[in-house]
Amino acid sequence: QVQLVESGGGLVQAGDSLRLSCAASGRTFSSYAMGWFRQAPGKERDFVAHIDRSGGSTYYADSVKGRFTISRDNAKNTLYLQMNTLKPEDTAVYYCAARIGAAISIYPSSYNYWGQGTQVTVSS
Repeated sequence: QVQLVESGGGLVQAGDSLRLSCAASGRTFSSYAMGWFRQAPGKERDFVAHIDRSGGSTYYADSVKGRFTISRDNAKNTLYLQMNTLKPEDTAVYYCAARIGAAISIYPSSYNYWGQGTQVTVSS
């Protein structure tokens, strides 16, 4: 089992940048593929980005491709999401999640462990 804690959210203006972090504890962090998801009020939880266990392979939702970068530091047991050129439609609670399976998945049900989320609000 792994415990996940997100941080780094906040209130920013359109065009600004933020970096989210997800600190992992418990079982070996490098054993898990990781993902970022987001959920806006009244909407479903949407896939944002995925990274494999080594950090060598990433995958993004079309809505964030070219603006967001997912990365991980297995030595520090930490996952990151660098978000640039933020837009008001990026406003949501952002969650990190750990997946036991190695394959890329965009479905929340495929992830085994979740953090509590961090709020990102982008004003226009």
